[in-house]
Amino acid sequence: MTLNKIALAIAAAVCVSAAQAGEVEVLHYWTSGGEAKSAAELKKLLESKGHTWKDFAVAGGGGDNAMTVLKSRVVSGNPPAAAQIKGPAIQEWAQDGVLANLDSVAKAEKWDSLLPGVVANVMKYKGNYVAAPVNVHRVNWVWANPEVLKKAGVSGMPQTYDEFFAAADKVKKAGFIAVAHGGQNWQDFTTFESVVLGVGGAKFYQDALVKLDPKALNSPTMKKSLETFRKIKSYTDAASPGRDWNLTTAMVMQGKAGFQFMGDWAKGEFVAAGKKPGKDFLCAAAPGTANAFTFNVDSFAMFKLKDTGAQKAQGDLAASIMSTGFQEVFNLNKGSIPVRLNMSMDKFDDCAKLSSKDFVSTAKTGGLVPSVAHGMAISPSIEGAIKDVVSQFWNDDKIGVDEGLKRLVAAAK
Repeated sequence: MTLNKIALAIAAAVCVSAAQAGEVEVLHYWTSGGEAKSAAELKKLLESKGHTWKDFAVAGGGGDNAMTVLKSRVVSGNPPAAAQIKGPAIQEWAQDGVLANLDSVAKAEKWDSLLPGVVANVMKYKGNYVAAPVNVHRVNWVWANPEVLKKAGVSGMPQTYDEFFAAADKVKKAGFIAVAHGGQNWQDFTTFESVVLGVGGAKFYQDALVKLDPKALNSPTMKKSLETFRKIKSYTDAASPGRDWNLTTAMVMQGKAGFQFMGDWAKGEFVAAGKKPGKDFLCAAAPGTANAFTFNVDSFAMFKLKDTGAQKAQGDLAASIMSTGFQEVFNLNKGSIPVRLNMSMDKFDDCAKLSSKDFVSTAKTGGLVPSVAHGMAISPSIEGAIKDVVSQFWNDDKIGVDEGLKRLVAAAK
């Protein structure tokens, strides 16, 4: 082979690989410690396949800010390659005809047999995959600082709300903040939906918050839920309004507060700070919810793009997200559990093992329910209206329980 021919062959090979490699602009809202580490893993995987990752991180608002940015990008005809979208919002984007079909990747990788049906359905539009699930978060957790509990004379994690309030009284009396809470509407609702689940059970939760049945919403059970929710508020501190969730987790971590109601991304913060479960922090299902599981599944939807290199990169990104290696390392960082069934949990801690066991068992019993607070259950417009009502009730003690109930029923319409 002459030198000229060798040069031509190399140039051709470079052209082929360049044609197949693509730039993937990824819009996400993983910006806190544990989350940022997780996003970096996905970037590494994609770049190992020869593609370029263009990071487009939008902080704050539990993803609300990111969705505002995404809307303006799509409307102006310049969508990112992939965006962190979840729940019914996936179907809303798909209806607009802007999402790419991922069936070729899903069939090749056998996603239907790797995902629980309830999760697979969220990723599909008219039977076709349009999003790739990353993980499963359990939302109905309570986290605690064992040192604070010990100083307050509290033994073990409370299983019922009566036990919880007795423990909170002791923590308060010992001079600590009993409940660390970040006053933002999604954080208010994270606590509220755990209360509804604990007071009413999984069937009531489905009827009231997912099916929005007026009879369930306007019931004595919902009234008791609002009373319990308001009582929790009395154990929070005055600086709570507007505080971000990770700063709230830090209060528990630093021994300033006893408890926090938050999904297991809070565990990602503890772990990122070098804390060990069982020793430096405690986890338990929220009071009354041991046999139920509110799920929040992070996922990436891919947008229709003309560039073939970008399309190839999108397929590789979707395949990477569901790979066993990524599912393990990502979820170890993030605090969540793999969405893939039958994965080894050997490297995971006791909180994750409990979460995984409950995820599998509640999927069979009907106790596996979508989180409303985290965009998994109802249309974004109704979800927003209900969140606003719940936050108004939380923030204004002048709104009585009966009035709160009335407003909730009206918002659900």
